[in-house]
Amino acid sequence: MVLARFGRTLLLALLLAGATALPASAQSAKEMLGVPGPISFQGTEFALAWSSRPSPNYIKQEYVPAGEQPEHFNRMFMIEADTSASPEAAAAAQVDMLKKRKGVDPVVNYGLIRNDATGEIILDFLMSDASSETVIVEWDAYRYAPLGKAGGVALYAFSRRGYGDNARDFLIGLKQSRHPDINALAAFDAPKLAPAP
Repeated sequence: MVLARFGRTLLLALLLAGATALPASAQSAKEMLGVPGPISFQGTEFALAWSSRPSPNYIKQEYVPAGEQPEHFNRMFMIEADTSASPEAAAAAQVDMLKKRKGVDPVVNYGLIRNDATGEIILDFLMSDASSETVIVEWDAYRYAPLGKAGGVALYAFSRRGYGDNARDFLIGLKQSRHPDINALAAFDAPKLAPAP
């Protein structure tokens, strides 16, 4: 499985069994969540670059800074919505996927932070892909939040990547960037989502 889509799958185990999305390069960016962008995060503007609706209840949108592409990025912001799941179920599905991946990916590591007052969960995790000539190391922070009164889950996520010879420096740099990124995501003024029918 390609890390480009693998690391940004909200409910892989619950929702996408047997379903596949087209590669980012084969799809356009159609706004479906009421958040056209740009998204401002840590002083950077992220523009809508890719979107998908893998199932009727599940919408994904990816935003990247100017000059970057979803297929090969250094930083990405993601917003997703699923009207048929909860923050707990979504986080549990991602943790289950990471546990299974540990057998083939020695870099996998993760941590969970729960906010019982808001019902939100932040999952930060690290993984890698060495299936091509260029090794990719990816760190993600996923903020799962209740979607609204009708139920569901909203995901606000930030991702960083290191490639090839820079993967080691990327991992070293995470020691300084990880906690500020998690804190910024936790404090992010999340837009209210309005999933298209």
